[in-house]
Amino acid sequence: MRFIEVCAGAGGLSHGLSLAGHRAVLLNDNCKTCCETLRRNHHGCDVLCEDMMKLDLTEYRGRIDLLCGGIPCQSWSTAGKLLGLEDARGKLMYKFKELLQQCEPKCFMIENVKGMLHHDKGASFEKIKDLLACDGKYTIHHKILNANDYGVAQKRERLFIVGVSKECPFEFPSPLTHKPTLGEALEGVPDSPGQAYSVEKKKILDMVPEGGCWIDLPEQVQRDYMGKSFFSGGGKRGYAKRLSMKQPSVTLTCSPAQKQTERCHPKETRPLTTREYARVQSFPDEYEFAGSVNAIYKQIGNAVPVMLAYHVGKSLKSLDDMQ
Repeated sequence: MRFIEVCAGAGGLSHGLSLAGHRAVLLNDNCKTCCETLRRNHHGCDVLCEDMMKLDLTEYRGRIDLLCGGIPCQSWSTAGKLLGLEDARGKLMYKFKELLQQCEPKCFMIENVKGMLHHDKGASFEKIKDLLACDGKYTIHHKILNANDYGVAQKRERLFIVGVSKECPFEFPSPLTHKPTLGEALEGVPDSPGQAYSVEKKKILDMVPEGGCWIDLPEQVQRDYMGKSFFSGGGKRGYAKRLSMKQPSVTLTCSPAQKQTERCHPKETRPLTTREYARVQSFPDEYEFAGSVNAIYKQIGNAVPVMLAYHVGKSLKSLDDMQ
């Protein structure tokens, strides 16, 4: 299917869809660095660096089959303020409906955090489904998918919303039998730049065993390192987190060295490098990222895992075959 992706970021979703046999017509993002990454890797399609709210896709009516996008998730994330549709970013859902009405694709797909399902006790998601149905034009399907079930060495749960023409059945992909580990993903990974720990932080993480975190530190070190967070509730397992080669990675964030979201290499006391980050997100080694080291981490951390997108794309390809 021919597709347009909005809020495309570094292109994990569009690359996965392309591997599944679909063809990008237009990729959009408002970040100049992301757009440069898209241009370096997605040839044969237009890349428009523009705010999604300013888009008009009327000229693509009849020219595309699929409209998709990873709409910014902060409005629904438990790490944010949970403002949902009331947040400026939450209102991008209304814009997405407008874009659907402009280009009238056969189907659409949105990727977002699973917190969207439970915001306002589920009331927000019911509004979203009703909004995106476009007065009955689309039947809405949704499911939380774990990337580790689809060839990605990472426990990363995301909500996928797919809208299809009412007469067309759709099924999400079935989980694969093999669940890849971090060790498999990092085998033979090429050298690349990365962030580094301070001398003091390295001393602390040297004490954490493979697969461990702050709870494995001596109690006084825990108190000093955690500060007030030591007395707060919750598991807080992102603090001083050292990954395990025998397990999939925990969800990657936009930085592997921040105090609450550390992603320390299993065997060496350092953050994962940018290429290791890309491997965990199932980007191929030849995929080229633009920008500074910090910008590359952010692009990869925000991306849809490529192989997860590929398997969803295969399900969409079956839908296109039926049409």
